[in-house]
Amino acid sequence: MSKGIIYVMSTIVPGLIKIGKTGTDNFEGRMYSLEHNGYSNVVGLQRQFAIEVEDYDEKEKLLDDIFSKSRVPGTELFALDIDLVIQLLSSFEGNQVYPETETKEQTFDEATAKRHIKEDWALVPDGTYYLKRKIKRNENKAVEASMIVKEGRYIIPKGTVISPTEAERLADNIRSVRHSDAVKDFVTQEDVTFMAPSAASDFVIGGPSNGWVNWKNQDDDPIDIYRRKRTG
Repeated sequence: MSKGIIYVMSTIVPGLIKIGKTGTDNFEGRMYSLEHNGYSNVVGLQRQFAIEVEDYDEKEKLLDDIFSKSRVPGTELFALDIDLVIQLLSSFEGNQVYPETETKEQTFDEATAKRHIKEDWALVPDGTYYLKRKIKRNENKAVEASMIVKEGRYIIPKGTVISPTEAERLADNIRSVRHSDAVKDFVTQEDVTFMAPSAASDFVIGGPSNGWVNWKNQDDDPIDIYRRKRTG
């Protein structure tokens, strides 16, 4: 039986991941190449999980079949929840290669917990929501934006003006999107999609924030009301 590594990587594009395979001896070299050079015109790849398994060719084909509807044609890119994939891969028999500091059981439990959090994100009804907030580091000037929620995705529309300043504690992945081709002169050049309301808020504000409070519906209620309805 052939033994090799199946891996999953995040990309600069929220919700877009890469699933691939490589020989055990080639893993570090493959990761270095993808993380430094990108893949299929997509950059910002970062390894998130890897496992060494028997019959890795067959297992990769199985994953391709399971997630075929989410695949970007002609590539190894998928529009998927990365924690769903990690949850599945960490349930395989095999030796976890990455992360090195966690066991498979810990990885599985962490991915499961993250998926429970994402269940909250799906509670926000499809529609348009609004943000208005003064930014102290930008002379207390206000930033205003709208966000479209569609099927659990949080979309900042093309033409949105985002804060020109950034906090030091802004997450690297959000900072990367703000400095990508999707933004020019602090104006979005295309729709920018996020998988969480706080990520969308961080992007607009330029710093860590609570999207459940910042985004409001037409009645000026924070979107946290939809989460509270579930919990009673």
